[in-house]
This record gives sequence, C-alpha cells and structure tokens, in this order.
Amino acid sequence: MADQKKNPDHRYVNDLRRIDYAQSVSQRLRNQIVPIGLSVVFLSIIALFAGTQLTGISEEPLLIAVAAVIGGYMALNIGANDVANNMGPAVGGKVLTVFWAIVIAAVCESAGALLAGGDVVKTVSKGIISPGDDISVVDFRFLMLSALLSAAIWINLATFLGAPVSTTHSIVGGVLGAGIAAAGVGLVNWSTMSAIAASWVISPVFGALVAAALLFVIKAKVLNVDDRIPAAKRWVPVLIGLMASAFVAYMAMKGLKKIWKPSLVEIIIYACLGFAAAFLAARPYIAKRIVGLKNTKKDMNQLFNVPLIIGVAFLSFAHGANDVANAVGPLAAIVSTVGEGAEFSSQVSIPLWVMVVGAFGIALGLGLFGPKLISIVGEKITRLNAPRAYCVALSSAVTVLIASALGLPVSSTHIAVGAVFGVGFLREYVENPNRRRLRQGSKLNTTADEAFASSKAERKRFLVRRRFVISIAAAWVVTVPASALLAALIYALTRLF
Repeated sequence: MADQKKNPDHRYVNDLRRIDYAQSVSQRLRNQIVPIGLSVVFLSIIALFAGTQLTGISEEPLLIAVAAVIGGYMALNIGANDVANNMGPAVGGKVLTVFWAIVIAAVCESAGALLAGGDVVKTVSKGIISPGDDISVVDFRFLMLSALLSAAIWINLATFLGAPVSTTHSIVGGVLGAGIAAAGVGLVNWSTMSAIAASWVISPVFGALVAAALLFVIKAKVLNVDDRIPAAKRWVPVLIGLMASAFVAYMAMKGLKKIWKPSLVEIIIYACLGFAAAFLAARPYIAKRIVGLKNTKKDMNQLFNVPLIIGVAFLSFAHGANDVANAVGPLAAIVSTVGEGAEFSSQVSIPLWVMVVGAFGIALGLGLFGPKLISIVGEKITRLNAPRAYCVALSSAVTVLIASALGLPVSSTHIAVGAVFGVGFLREYVENPNRRRLRQGSKLNTTADEAFASSKAERKRFLVRRRFVISIAAAWVVTVPASALLAALIYALTRLF
C-alpha cells in the first residue's frame, strides 16, 4: 500500500503490461492460426476440384479427392521445408529479405513445376519397389497413399522441429515401408536402397567441400589481398562466368529435362558458351559497379548480390521442375489406376491439374510456413554474407553436376545444408586469428578460474553452432526409417479398416 501511495501510476503500468502481454499472445495465435486456416481452405478446394475431375469415367471420386488432398498436403510441406534450402543463404547473407525471397522462390518454383516438370514420373516408386503380380491395383493405390501421407507427416514434423530434411528420402522411406507391408521384403530393390543410404554421407560432404573450396578461392584472390578493387575486376567476372556455365549445364541436365534433352557434348558446348557470354557481360558490369566502392571487404561483398539472386532463382526453378514429382508422383500413379482398364505402372503421365496442385501447394507452403526454415538455414547455423551465400548456391549446382556425371545419388537438401556447414567450418579454420594464441595461452593458466575463462573464450569463437550439426544429421539419418515405419503403419490401418 505504501509503495502504491508513493507511486500512484504503478497500477496503470501493470495494466499496460497486461494489455501488452495479451496482445503479444493474440498475435502469436494469429500467426499460427491464419496459415493453418489458409492451408485447410486450399486443401478443401483441392478436394472439391479433384472429386469432379473423373466424374463419369471413374466410380471412385472419393479416392481421387483423398489422394489429391494428401498430395496437396505433401506439396505444402515441401514448400515449407525443402525450398528454404535454396533461399536461406540469400536471406542470411542480407541480399534478400524474407518477403522477396518467398516471392522469387514461389514464382520460380511454380514456373519450374508447370513449364519443365516431368511429364513422365519414372520414379513414382523411386526404384525402391518393383510392382508386379504380387500386388493388386487396390493394394497399389493404398501403398501410394500410405507412402505419400507418411512422407508428408514426417516432413511436417521435421519443419516443426526446425530440421531441413530431404523430401526425396522421405518419399523413398514411405514407398519402402508401405511396399514391405504390402508384399514383403522381396518387393524391395535393396541395391537402390544401398545407393540412397550412401547419399546420406556423399551429399553433405560433397556440398561442404565444394563450397569451402570456392570460398577459399574468393578469399585468396579477392577478399584477403591488399588491392581488392583490381583483384575484383579480374576475378569476379571469372566467378560469374563459372556460375553461368554451371547453371547452364544444371538446367540442361536437371531443370529442363522434360522439354530439352541434349547430349553430353551439347551440354559441354552450351556450358562453355554460357561461361564466355557471362564473363564478357560481367566485365563491364563489374567495372561500372565497382566505381565509388572502397577497398574494403564489405564493399567487395556487394559485387556478389546480383549473381547470387540470379543463382538462387535458377535453383528454385530447377527444384520446382524436379521435386514437384515428390508431391504429385504418387497422386498421378493413383489417378492412372482409376477409370477404364484400372492398370498400374511404374511410369505414369501427370495430368495438368495434378501438376497445378503440386506447383501451387509448394508456393503456398513456402509463403505460409517457409520463413522458419529460411531463418535456420540462412542465419542460425553460421553467419553468412553475399560471397558465402554465393558459394553455397554455386556449390549446390556444381555438386549435382559432379554427382550426376559419376552416377552418384545425392540430395539437394543435404548438399545445400552441407555447403552452409562447409563455409562455416572453413571460416573457423581460416578466420579465427586467436586460435593459436588461445591454445598456447591455455598452457599458462595457473588457476582453475583462468582455465575455465580461457576455454569459455575459445568456445565463443566457434562460428558454427554445433547443436545444429547434431540435430540435422540425426534428422537425416532417421528420415528413411521413420517415414518407412509410419507408412507401414498407415498401410496396415487402411487395409484393416
């Protein structure tokens, strides 16, 4: 009472705090409820639309509606989780805001899915199962539904926990688990599974090594020299030409494979032409752009902004063209079994309306739920800037090209995240000026307090957050078995009820 008499405004301050707390809680709830509500509306529209597509030629509109909803749910989760790997570094490097990253990614992902998405999904079963006489049409439908739903649920859980995972590995696990539940282990192609398991190590290691090597070159040739301006004029056009050639080859081999299938010789020729054209165009651009810049690392970083934006846009286009099949491939397989004939195949054509479901689902999932993973990949694993993010983007394209040439299975998610770790660990090794001094100083500690303070100071200089290394690696290892077990359970339940 005495305190309140001395401070008559005390109760008004408390009231304002209560109001502020209530508003913050309301805002958090709104931020959670609105995206979920829009997602429900999107899936409801899909159900109504899909149920009318095969009216008159199919007696199973409910099956199509359910499959379409699950496919749309999968597409939402791909947008929320997988797309962030391309855009996260650009946001973390302060080259793009989250809003513009979402806009660019949504446009490019949709364009890739609709313009260059595979007209034939040769990997509906991802090569994991070999359907034949052991599995009926009905069982095949439930197998695909179970695989799709289990993959979507797992990716949703991973997004909630803040772990970027491979959507391809998720659907692989789903097909594996449901296939075993449907017809036993004899249905599984175990050599393909072994290659996929090997990619858990190959993908991130390749991505990390390529990104670290690129960053090392940029530091040695541009950022860590005394005269940065003439060095940038000489080397940045070369780096831009390298990115152009890599993306020409990347788009030829991966992004445009539906509408353009050049030979290996043609790919090499076009890649060389891409390098020459980009190099010649970049020289006057860099010469003009560098006027007025200071001889500092911060100013040199700006030269990588535009090439980085173009690079991540191409990555998003290629991702939409390739990974839309993860969302709608099983849905297309189910659609192919209804109507006249009711036969199934490991290769199916994707109807346009199914592609639209995948494309818009990915874009919507990115816009509604993508910022969380964008923040983790781009900002929380390690500190990025434009050159580091540029190395991550270029590493993604180069690593896919190298792996494709060698016939190695790789995950674009693992590559991108591995590249982020690669640039972070390189910075720890190269940029920590106190590394040797700290190690020597630890020998001179005379008390326990001094030793503790020294070790604490050394820990603070870690430039990669170790907890993300452990949590993300664990999520990668668990993805296939977790989605497989979930798919087997869902398949058993669907066949039971």
